[in-house]
Amino acid sequence: MRSLGIDYGDARVGIAISDELNITAQGLETIHHKGNDKIVLKRLEELLELYEISTFVIGMPLNMNGTNGERVEITKKFIHKLKCKFNTINVETIDERLTTVAAHKTMNFLNVSNREKRNIVDTISAVYILEMYMNKQSH
Repeated sequence: MRSLGIDYGDARVGIAISDELNITAQGLETIHHKGNDKIVLKRLEELLELYEISTFVIGMPLNMNGTNGERVEITKKFIHKLKCKFNTINVETIDERLTTVAAHKTMNFLNVSNREKRNIVDTISAVYILEMYMNKQSH
């Protein structure tokens, strides 16, 4: 069974998936939803038909000092929708601080153009979220 990493944002959601053994994470896609969670939930439903997914891992956007901000509350509302729609899938959260910074550093290192960065930063962040979760599970 695989895990699905989710970097939930206002307009875009990055998606990453683990291999069957939950050892590696690969970027899958970025869902452009412009604030409409129905688009995200529909696409997740399609992904569940393609892959055997046991766990959703969602990045929790804590403030740098570890406190909850407005984005945490928005993310919690989305998690509630996930749990209602996909009640057989385990939902885990992980601190996602600095994943976007790490994604930008990776893209800069790879000389990704600014235009391309906007399209893939969320997917790369989802990979980091999923990798952190898998590393935590293996220890």
